[in-house]
Amino acid sequence: MAGGRQGTRRQGTRSQGTRTLPGTLLRILGLSCLWITAQAQMKIPPETVQQWATVFSVQLRDLTTKYSGSLLLQKKLQDVESIVRIVELDGGELVKDYSDQIERMLGRKMKSVKRLAESAEDADLYHDYNATMKFDYYNSMVINSVDEDGNSLELGGDFPLEENEHFNKLLVNTLQSDIQVPTNVYNKDPNILNAVYNSEALNDVFIGNFQKDPTLTWQFFGSSTGFFRIYPGIKWTPDSNGVAAFDCRNRNWYIQAATSPKDIIIMVDISGSMKGLKMTIAKHTINTILDTLGENDFVNVIAYTDYVRYVEPCFKGTLVQADLDNREHFKQLVDELHVKGEAKIKNAMKESFKILNEARASGRGSMCNQAIMLITDGAMEDFESVFEEFNWPERRVRVFTYLIGREMTFAQNTKWIACNNKGFYTHISTLADVQENVMEYLHVLSRPMVINHDHDIIWTEAYMDTVLPSTKELFTTKAQSLLLMTSVAMPVFSKKKETLSHGILLGVVGTDIPLMEVMKLAPRYMLGAHGYAFLITNNGYILAHPDLRPLYKDGKKLKPKPNYNSVDLSEVEWEDTQEKLRTSMVRGETGFIRQSIRASVDKKKRPLFLVNDYFYTNIDETPFSFGMVLTRGHGRLMFIGNVSVEEGLHDLTSPDLSIATEWTYCETNIDPSHRRYSQLQAAIRYLLGLEPDLECDEVLLQQTLFDAAVTAPLEAYWNALMLNDRVEPGLETAFLGTRAGLTRIMRYAGVETRVAKRFLTAVDKENLFTVDHFPLWYRLAVENTPGSFYYYPVNDKGVKYVIAATAVTVSSEGKMAMAGAIGLQMSLDFLEKLFWAVAKQPSDTDCSAIEGVCPLSCESADLNCFLVDNNGFVVLSKERSEVGRFFGEVDGSVMASLIKMGMFKKVSLFDYQAMCKNIHHHASSGRRLLSPLSSLAALTRWIFSNALTFLLDFSLWGLWHPDYYVDAKAGYHASHKQKKVDVLQPCDTQYPGFMYDSSVREANNLIKCGRCQKMFVVQQVY
Repeated sequence: MAGGRQGTRRQGTRSQGTRTLPGTLLRILGLSCLWITAQAQMKIPPETVQQWATVFSVQLRDLTTKYSGSLLLQKKLQDVESIVRIVELDGGELVKDYSDQIERMLGRKMKSVKRLAESAEDADLYHDYNATMKFDYYNSMVINSVDEDGNSLELGGDFPLEENEHFNKLLVNTLQSDIQVPTNVYNKDPNILNAVYNSEALNDVFIGNFQKDPTLTWQFFGSSTGFFRIYPGIKWTPDSNGVAAFDCRNRNWYIQAATSPKDIIIMVDISGSMKGLKMTIAKHTINTILDTLGENDFVNVIAYTDYVRYVEPCFKGTLVQADLDNREHFKQLVDELHVKGEAKIKNAMKESFKILNEARASGRGSMCNQAIMLITDGAMEDFESVFEEFNWPERRVRVFTYLIGREMTFAQNTKWIACNNKGFYTHISTLADVQENVMEYLHVLSRPMVINHDHDIIWTEAYMDTVLPSTKELFTTKAQSLLLMTSVAMPVFSKKKETLSHGILLGVVGTDIPLMEVMKLAPRYMLGAHGYAFLITNNGYILAHPDLRPLYKDGKKLKPKPNYNSVDLSEVEWEDTQEKLRTSMVRGETGFIRQSIRASVDKKKRPLFLVNDYFYTNIDETPFSFGMVLTRGHGRLMFIGNVSVEEGLHDLTSPDLSIATEWTYCETNIDPSHRRYSQLQAAIRYLLGLEPDLECDEVLLQQTLFDAAVTAPLEAYWNALMLNDRVEPGLETAFLGTRAGLTRIMRYAGVETRVAKRFLTAVDKENLFTVDHFPLWYRLAVENTPGSFYYYPVNDKGVKYVIAATAVTVSSEGKMAMAGAIGLQMSLDFLEKLFWAVAKQPSDTDCSAIEGVCPLSCESADLNCFLVDNNGFVVLSKERSEVGRFFGEVDGSVMASLIKMGMFKKVSLFDYQAMCKNIHHHASSGRRLLSPLSSLAALTRWIFSNALTFLLDFSLWGLWHPDYYVDAKAGYHASHKQKKVDVLQPCDTQYPGFMYDSSVREANNLIKCGRCQKMFVVQQVY
């Protein structure tokens, strides 16, 4: 891959905001927030609300503490403090250890690919071409298919397929590979048959590689003739039109392996003679050329008539990186080209040579191959002087010419240009000719590599394999960023002496590497609740990162974002405003950076202030860099316990206990016989000595055993409550989790009566330990004061309930580490019953000393009562529809007052991976796009611009109207007219989060709104 990234990258404003120490942020448990619309002489007595808050605080705390068992768990941890030790993790050592493991893993993949390349070249060396060859092979499109008479189709036949867990539960044949041939390639062409026959030798190598490295996934050979051999063999599914459009020669791994990095100038003739079908073919040719470029290539597009026009004026005189964003942008601009005038090739050719020469002289671009692609229906001028001035005699720039249309009048001139500049001439008369003719330039550029036998290993950027069936469905159940993959590939050359000087590329071999398997080498438990690991390319693009979101929802469908594999590290780690982290990693350096950051959890609704330590290093023999984040404080402190295997095993088999199914306690993917075991089963069998050959994480297993023993009393405690206490309806689930991924669950309510039926089940990924995150309740609890419960509402597809969670700790030698989190899930019915019983005064209340409304009751139609969490989201309201919504959306005037009074602080957050709907169709560098949290942004805009005016004549729902849009920073100058299509497009957004300031315990105020006024009283629930 090329060195540091160049070209255009989206940039948005990144304001810093006020930082607060993490320990002071999340102490509040909830707010009892009340307001009333009444006459001026009416008043809500603050002392009444304070009394309610005090009583409710005690009742809620006692109930949550009792039924969660938090005090018991904390006591058990204190009892073992004398036998535990707390260690501070050495991030520098860990990042070196993990990167070494990744390097060894990727090294095994490279060795497999090299064996494939050697076998393919040897098979060709000893094969004599047979023009009349007849050879039957397994065509993946027709295997296991029969005609009307029940006979196997030609090139089909019986091809056994079995479901295989290792290959995403697809039907595969691990004893045989098969062949896919694009519809536009004749599957019995002599060239195809000879090449397929040669590649049969790869079958044994495929199987041998898989036996040597059982973690291998798909292995393949893409032939320069167009066919694709894949192992294990599969049944290939055509598209909805019955067409096999997949052509391996268009895939990024093929193109990168077949050619070196390159600088390309595309010159297109837009004179009047190019009108109609010619222009359509020319545009398709440009798009096809752009599709052959990758992030290591650099490009620009020039349209010419009697003057030179850059299709993107912002890119005048330079080359830009051919990443997905730029390629798609060029395509959109090319689509809007119109023909006019007379073609003058000379000035455009001069301009192209100047760009390439300046790039080479200044060390920019790819610093490798350079070429000009001339697309025209004829060249009539005297252009020889241009080549004499800029390209001869060295001929550093190759010129490829594409003659468009059926006329051959100027074919000789066009051919002369290519042949005298080490290029290639081709004639394209129909749209069907474009694909094959464009691909020819790749073979020309590959010749120096072939002649020199430069077997360069290449690695692709992250990509989503949507070619294979059922792959997209996985993204609904797994972490999106970790279902991407990268490929390692290598070119295959002809070694025959008689053709060696011609430089014949036979094809490309490769294998896919799921990024999830790579990132599992950085164990989740070592990283902590907010820590994570990530991989980037030496262009700064993300391969794997927990905040990478490659998919978006369009209606009910999940779709890949247009730029999903060209998301820059700076667009995710946006607090790295000076790009120190990015620059160091792109350079392949090893180091450490500490940054104070604003993070967010719970679908970006809840901001957190963290201090992160970033450790990074390069992965040798690859273009990748590995990074790891440990959060200061509890993230870097981990306690180590010790318990006998016998004692721990007894508790590990408890029915209420489970461990993280996506973590690697024992490696079950090496020996196929181990794949039938779950992680818990594998761990138990290893500890019992039944599977001594299993490779297990001894540290994680020891900690899991210790956690199982320490938390075991909770099982008896919860069961005793069930047997001896009348657990009130609505107290549904008690739960706990530890850093080792251990979870214990007590279901107080049966599945028939339980409201939160999905909570802590296999489909509830947000609340489980997964390969890329700790449960949400765990992450919120550890940022709260240990012992104090954090309450928050959940809206799970319309099912609403409340979760309370708190952290438990262990101390040793003056250090304190987080041992885990424990909590209780309850229904809204239960919490409402508890709250409404407290929030009312009896009718016989002595009101003589109370100034204001007395008796006061939340059941009154004149009084609205709310319980609000410390990020401003409604926990309880009379209106169920308001639960889980931001309080500013329910009553913006009160929320605005609370912000003004300092009870809530605004935190600016950024999203550089948003998808926005283009509603306002106008050309502007700052397009007005829909923010993903537009209502929050609208509130902020209102508060900080016209707060006073809106307070005077306030329209509640007008403020939070869903059609309110915010500016998103566009990545390009909009030099072209926007298409009038309401489609989602990548955009950059800024939006606010809100955090309660625990130093403000109470507030009350009177809001005037025209002729009426309303009073509100807010009191902290302790």
